[in-house]
Amino acid sequence: MAGEAPNWEGLLKWSLAHSDGTLPNRNFSDEDRKWFMEAVQAQTVDVVKRMKEITLVMQTPEQVLEAQGVTSADLEGMLDELQEHVESIDMANDLHSIGGFPPLLNYLKNSHANVRAKAAEVVTTIVQNNPKSQQLVMEANGLEYLYSLFTSDPDVNVRTKALGAIFSLIRDNKPGVTAFRLANGYAGLRDALSSESVRFQRKALNLISYLLRENSSDCNIISDLGFPRIMVHLASSEDLEVREAALRGLLELAREKTGGAKVTLAEEDGKLKQLLEDRIKGISLMSPEDLGAAREERQLVDSLWSACFNEPSSLREKGLLVLPGEDAPPPDVASKHFEPALRAFTPNPSHIKPDTEKKETPPLLLGAGPPPESRDDSNGRLQ
Repeated sequence: MAGEAPNWEGLLKWSLAHSDGTLPNRNFSDEDRKWFMEAVQAQTVDVVKRMKEITLVMQTPEQVLEAQGVTSADLEGMLDELQEHVESIDMANDLHSIGGFPPLLNYLKNSHANVRAKAAEVVTTIVQNNPKSQQLVMEANGLEYLYSLFTSDPDVNVRTKALGAIFSLIRDNKPGVTAFRLANGYAGLRDALSSESVRFQRKALNLISYLLRENSSDCNIISDLGFPRIMVHLASSEDLEVREAALRGLLELAREKTGGAKVTLAEEDGKLKQLLEDRIKGISLMSPEDLGAAREERQLVDSLWSACFNEPSSLREKGLLVLPGEDAPPPDVASKHFEPALRAFTPNPSHIKPDTEKKETPPLLLGAGPPPESRDDSNGRLQ
């Protein structure tokens, strides 16, 4: 059985036949018990042991693996399995404990683009919402590895995956953000915006918006690097998510009231106004289905217009900012079927008599006091 795939269909039929209530309960025979345990154990994996085996493969020189017939597709599949294991935060941290971080980061320099991209995905999974692994990857110079891929890899898919890993690595990680800024990260983001890949553009724009929200003083930096002009151009992209991300970044700049950001955005005033007018016209021509999908874009266009020109956009007059039903509360489908707990304990109003009715005063019951001789006058206690 160990060398064959378990017969899951047979196991399912057997389980249903013994649990649907149509047959009387009976005890397992030794043969049934052995078969059942073998079927379960065949799919039981010692995750840490398996990660150690994967780590050993990653530590093996690339030329040795190739000599043994291991292909890049094999390595990508192995990394795909590793990614599933490290989706658990505990397993992600355990990968460091068994020495798996250094060889994984080395795979970011693998000669095959698909392996480099997959290794970046695994790093993304490891550090996502995991402060401990973020710190450990930083200490292992992971940001340097990823930044090199992000800025100079010849494969745009690898660059995109590396940028996604960087975002996960520095998110809610102040030392990571500082290191990214010191590494001239904004210059790399500017180059990414000039790419023809919309996925690369989206990731770069989302990271820019995040960095500006975290530190508004960076508005001056990206203004000096010419970001407003690029974002105005991308705000007319055919890709909805690119448009929204570009508008989001421009809105962050528009809300910065002081410094060079406001001045630089003012220099783009004519182009920006024309852009917003074009977007309003485009939104006005959308089908009802497209209008629903562009809800955030509609809100961003109106907010950006208000921030730049101190007046509401014409989307409000046209009734396109908030469509019918978008702000309406969800229908009440539960109250008639379920009664809240507090309401259940509240007296029924029909059973409550009005205060004007005369209430009967219960009689005051007085009992006979203790006989005088039974009290101890010295301390007042009963004998």
